[in-house]
Amino acid sequence: MKYTEIKDKSLQELEGMLRDKKLELFELRMKLKTMQLQDTSAIRKTRKDIARIKTAITEKKRAG
Repeated sequence: MKYTEIKDKSLQELEGMLRDKKLELFELRMKLKTMQLQDTSAIRKTRKDIARIKTAITEKKRAG
C-alpha cells in the first residue's frame, strides 16, 4: 500500500483501515508465536502500512 493510495481517503475510512491493520498485526504476531507464520516480512509490511495510515490521519486533522 502506498501513501498516494491512502491520502485521498476520508478520515472515517482511514480510521477503519487503521483498526483493520492493527487487528491484522495482532493476528500475524499470534501466528508467529505459534509457529504458523510463513512470511515473516508481513509483520514489517503491516507495521509500515499502519505508520502510513497514521501519517495520513495526522495530515487530515491538521488540514481540516
